[in-house]
Amino acid sequence: MKNIDLSIIIPIYNAEKYIKRCIESILISQNKALEVIAVDDGSADQSLLICQDLANVDSRVHVYRKENGGVSSARNLGLEKARGRYITFCDADDYYDDRAIDYLLSNIERGGQI
Repeated sequence: MKNIDLSIIIPIYNAEKYIKRCIESILISQNKALEVIAVDDGSADQSLLICQDLANVDSRVHVYRKENGGVSSARNLGLEKARGRYITFCDADDYYDDRAIDYLLSNIERGGQI
């Protein structure tokens, strides 16, 4: 099993309008020691299908589905599944700048400010 530097946990609930852009903005990073943990919290829209499609294209995406229990329970499931040395959260309607992941990791490794 390869080492994971960063786990990004995304709790998802009815976010079909935003989730593809969110995950793709993370996957722009060329860092292969990165994982995206998408936790669908019982969405009634196409969010789960969109996430599964992205996971089929990029092995860094891991998708989990749970019965609706709220954002905290979705984050907790993500924490249980995370394998990264570092863990962060991203909301499903947010997205990263093209260089954000690499910048974040390089600053952490250098012990610098984020």
